[in-house]
Amino acid sequence: MQKGVATVAQLETFDEIIDVRTPAEFAEDHVPGAINLPVLDNEQRIVVGTIYKQKSAFEARRIGGAMVAENIARHVSGYMQDKPRSWRPLVYCWRGGQRSGSFVTWLRLIGWDAHQLAGGYKQFRHLVIEQIEALAPQLQLRMICGATGSGKTRILEALARHGAQVLDLEDIAAHKGSVLGALPDRPQPTQKGFETTLYDRIRKLDPARPVFVEAESRKIGRTHIPEPLIGAMRAAPCIRIEAERDARLSFLIRDYAYLGDDIPTLLQNIERLRSLQSNETLARWRQLAERGDLPTLFGEFIDLHYDPLYRRSQGGNFPGLIDAPAFETGDLSPAGIDLLAQQILARLPG
Repeated sequence: MQKGVATVAQLETFDEIIDVRTPAEFAEDHVPGAINLPVLDNEQRIVVGTIYKQKSAFEARRIGGAMVAENIARHVSGYMQDKPRSWRPLVYCWRGGQRSGSFVTWLRLIGWDAHQLAGGYKQFRHLVIEQIEALAPQLQLRMICGATGSGKTRILEALARHGAQVLDLEDIAAHKGSVLGALPDRPQPTQKGFETTLYDRIRKLDPARPVFVEAESRKIGRTHIPEPLIGAMRAAPCIRIEAERDARLSFLIRDYAYLGDDIPTLLQNIERLRSLQSNETLARWRQLAERGDLPTLFGEFIDLHYDPLYRRSQGGNFPGLIDAPAFETGDLSPAGIDLLAQQILARLPG
């Protein structure tokens, strides 16, 4: 490898990772821990691209070069003004080309031991896909199964507090998985962003120890679980949570309390069930939502939507559910969930 160039295997050997792509590219996905110091902003990249297509490559480079120089100067005099002589940054763009090359050239001229990532983000993306495919089958997965409202995500959190390894896919996806699952304060990541965070989580897990995961469908909101992982999940041993209906209803009312403050969104979610429920049922649910009667509404969700869907899907998707050890509870309060986690670990040490 030539001087001033590094590979994806060396990502963790640098003091800082700098993504010089546009803010839009950075928002779609980026190397974990990277900061965004763009050499062209969103609008400037469009301008340069248009000039390249309509005029010439030379004209695009002439105008784009001036923009790049101005932006690099701003970053050097701003963000980098206090960086010591010993600072070693790694810089990348889309393919390890002109944008990161220009930045690295200037940083090295100044005196910093800056390196360019060979292959750029595109090479990192290949790493993510390859590592998910390689690592997912090595994990000793233990699937937490149970009908909607059984507190599975909270059980995962309690297991983690007691020292177990967990992989919280709904946290990575910023979505609770159900039709009501969109979070009020966290937008979902892009598919690439989901996979990058997933890779970053599973590479830190110890394959010699069990990893507890919530049973999910292939989709969590608009993100898809990569095939190597969903295949490993479907083949893994299961743990069945059997919570009483009243406990589940109370849990859902607490866990989705924010929907009572956002009736328009709740109505939109109900409308998404049009292909699954009768017009009469949907009309009744809309009335319950508009009145803010969440206990009655969520009770009907359990009886008419969630439980029938669970019965249809879980047995086929998770064959291990048939012989899975069952944990019964009538208490899904924080204390009850913590007790469940302790019981699971006492029976199936993690």
